Amino acid sequence: MVTILEAAREGRLSEPLRTVAAREGIDPERLRRSVVDGSIVVMQRGEHVLGIGRGLRTKVNVNIGTSNTRISPEEEIEKARIAERFGADTITDLSMGGDIKAIRESIFRATRVPITTVPVYETAALVGLENMTGAHIISTIHEQARAGVNSMVLHCVDRKTLGLLRCENRLSGIVSKGGSISCVYMHLNNCENPFVELFDEILDILHRFDIVLSLGNTARSGGIQDGWDRAQQEELKKNCNLGQYARDRGVQVIIEGAGGHVRFDRIAPLIKSYKKAFPFPLFVAGPLPTDIALGYDHVAGCAGASAASAAGADYLCYITPSEHLGLPGPDQVKEGLIAFRIAAHIGDIAKYGMDAADREMSRRRACFDREGQFVLALDEQRARDLAGDTKDCSMCGDFCAIRLTKRIVNDNRGLEYLPP
Repeated sequence: MVTILEAAREGRLSEPLRTVAAREGIDPERLRRSVVDGSIVVMQRGEHVLGIGRGLRTKVNVNIGTSNTRISPEEEIEKARIAERFGADTITDLSMGGDIKAIRESIFRATRVPITTVPVYETAALVGLENMTGAHIISTIHEQARAGVNSMVLHCVDRKTLGLLRCENRLSGIVSKGGSISCVYMHLNNCENPFVELFDEILDILHRFDIVLSLGNTARSGGIQDGWDRAQQEELKKNCNLGQYARDRGVQVIIEGAGGHVRFDRIAPLIKSYKKAFPFPLFVAGPLPTDIALGYDHVAGCAGASAASAAGADYLCYITPSEHLGLPGPDQVKEGLIAFRIAAHIGDIAKYGMDAADREMSRRRACFDREGQFVLALDEQRARDLAGDTKDCSMCGDFCAIRLTKRIVNDNRGLEYLPP
């Protein structure tokens, strides 16, 4: 089949490209050229089409899925519905417990947005780390591709990068679950990463089903002290080389990097350095600019993600209040998603001046249009609940600053005419 990337290279403005261009308000030909040069990827799931990359609105991903100690398919379906309802652009199913295939099928039935998976999760969960082989991984990728997955995350950390990780004096070690599974596999079998060894075979599958390749960030830091070390630099460079190789094979590519725990003052320089050196859309996990926000990591993550988005990150992976504590429930999924949608919007204001919604909210506040403000809110029901039954904001009552100063502006007698 001809992939979206290959069609763009042929000069064709395919329907997915036209749809994304219209939704994002950009010139279709400009979008096509960006797909060709790798700075934008386009995912399609049925009639739902999504663009991610330079010049487009910053997108937000929501992770859901069971663990082997907490298995509730019904709860995962509820999380998926909440994620779509509150504006997630993509959903990643990270299930490792229960009937993983059935859970994924249920998530597909409950949603319309593109779905991402991390194939090594399901493989390790089904056959165990000690028994896992390259053939098992290929089988999982085949099955997930046939199921309609739109993007897959591969952790292609190689033995050289693993050696660097062993040499680094990290406090937190490796905190990427998918990356750690790949590293343990290499250690147990004294071999290279199967995702590296089988890369061509995997690309054949991704090409056949036009699946976007997301190259995972094994070496991301798990604490702000671990910083931007040699292992992270080496992995990013190698991932970008693999990304270019995949694009030469007609597969679209996203790079995960500059995420994890990163000091706030280092976030923007890291993002800008990446965007200057590489064309691929940048997917950032977090980042978390502090390690002490336990229970409020979504708040800390919103701060870090705002800085990342403003500096040029294209795609954010949300963080929930349950980060570092346990599997999030539906309420935590909602809280984390809204926090990161705020971060994405803050970044878009800085990058592109996308402040039309802010301008309209300000206008409605100035006009005391309470109902209009509720409608514009990211979470309308929460805004209504916090407002209560009062007709006007109860913060200032009769001493509302906007109402008082309107009297000054509308009265020709000047500042001395203030009501007692």
